[in-house]
Amino acid sequence: MRYTGSEREVKLMIQDIEPRVFNNEFKNKKAGLKDLFLSYQGDTILIREDKEKLWYPSFADFSDTHPHLMRKSQFLFTIDELNYYLVEEDGLDDVPGWTYVSTSRFRSEKKYWRSFAGAIGWQLNRWYTNHRFCSRCTKPLKRSGRERLLYCESCGMTVYPTISPCVIVAVHDGDRLLLTKYANREYRNYALIAGFAEIGESFEQTVRREVMEEVGLKVKNIRYYKSQPWPFTDTILAGFYCELDGDDSIHLDDDELAIGVWLPRDEIPEAASNISLTSEMIEAFRTRKKE
Repeated sequence: MRYTGSEREVKLMIQDIEPRVFNNEFKNKKAGLKDLFLSYQGDTILIREDKEKLWYPSFADFSDTHPHLMRKSQFLFTIDELNYYLVEEDGLDDVPGWTYVSTSRFRSEKKYWRSFAGAIGWQLNRWYTNHRFCSRCTKPLKRSGRERLLYCESCGMTVYPTISPCVIVAVHDGDRLLLTKYANREYRNYALIAGFAEIGESFEQTVRREVMEEVGLKVKNIRYYKSQPWPFTDTILAGFYCELDGDDSIHLDDDELAIGVWLPRDEIPEAASNISLTSEMIEAFRTRKKE
């Protein structure tokens, strides 16, 4: 099975924010009143409560009540010419008009650039929160002013943002696609085989191992599709299509999956969401004309 460039562009994913431009280059610069900031409390983010979209605060919005926020902020990235900063302070929702909402809003926001900004900021917020102390000598880590880096003055340990490689695998057999549903997760839609690359593995080896572990199938003709940054779980996703090799009997790992089923192309439901690589790959298979 071959997928052309046009077939790959079935739907936009969360990082596809064009014509806006995301720039992750680190800058050691002070915040200004017009700059935006992102504030998180666990799995929630601060937004304007009287807006129907993700409306993030500017420092000007809090200049009267919290004039010190600019001094304590951490630069994150830019989208177009707008700078985004991280603010770590409690009680900002005490200011009238602002509230913390679930980061699940990132999955439903129609303006992808707003979701992408919030999700990337959330990823960096978790990194800063989870790496306050050196894992080698336990001394407090400091933030570099030259790059996105944490370092230990005591022993020289350095820490960069955590990004874990993961494969998304669409196994097909003619006009049939293998679809799964996760066990014990809130996400109830159809998904594809997925798993993290282990130490010493190539992506192709990860594909074969994950498919065998989760559904007991052998695969062949593994072909790379595309990748996606997935800030929700600190991962970089690599998508692959591959063909069934031999017996099609599914032997489910019920610790990981609740359902594993072969569906003909014309019975595959249209993807409910279009932000993920999984959804795009399912939709690309579903809508592709027979050669």
